[in-house]
Amino acid sequence: MSDSIRLDGRVAVVTGAAGVIGAATMRLLAARGARIVAVDRREADLAAATAGLPASAETFAVAADVTDEDQVAAYVRQACNRFGTIDVFFNNAGIEGEIKPITAYPLEAFRRVLDVNVVGVFLGLKHVLPVMLKQNRGSIINTASIAGLIGSPQIAVYSASKHAVIGLTKSASWECTGTNVRVNCICPGLIESRMLSAIIEGRSGAPVPADKVVDRVPARRLGQGAEVAAVVAFLASDDASYVSGAAYTVDGGRTAA
Repeated sequence: MSDSIRLDGRVAVVTGAAGVIGAATMRLLAARGARIVAVDRREADLAAATAGLPASAETFAVAADVTDEDQVAAYVRQACNRFGTIDVFFNNAGIEGEIKPITAYPLEAFRRVLDVNVVGVFLGLKHVLPVMLKQNRGSIINTASIAGLIGSPQIAVYSASKHAVIGLTKSASWECTGTNVRVNCICPGLIESRMLSAIIEGRSGAPVPADKVVDRVPARRLGQGAEVAAVVAFLASDDASYVSGAAYTVDGGRTAA
């Protein structure tokens, strides 16, 4: 019997590939045999992220802005031209935006967060879904956040954007009714990363001791990018063949209360 967690020969497109979660996910998917299409805005960041992949991994890097529809269509087209298909789409690119209360939040900054976190996810779905629906197979995993499940001060805009990602995920799942295309999302909690540091320091104005940060996390520690990647890899695999429209928390129990 074949190992259903393996992804040998499958083509996985990863946006936000240069971030902590994107890079960790690429490493795991590649280790399980997937061919990788890495997408991020800056070529230098892409080069650094893909340098950590196994030497045997088939990798193709594409610099693209997920808010630009022409560039999204181009990375999808280039992935198909290079590898013939897309089997897994980790729709992961996102930003935290400014850390400010609603009353002080600049409209331009508000629109930028929605542009990356919502429009970027929407455009990815818009252009990848036709590829998967045509071949009648595929797994899409969008990156939401526990901020898409609960409210949180000074990141209301980020929270709103991630609530929207969960809504897009559930609706896209229904639009794939009767097919072998699955759409899910992950909701990471406090993951050790640049983004988390920016949010914490933005709220407090200074670095906060780690023990204070994890006080409300039952696991009493920060999560790691590799732990999020493990859930993405599961959702990408045949082991998740009956999972669609779900929002998986990876948060050390933070939202259990």
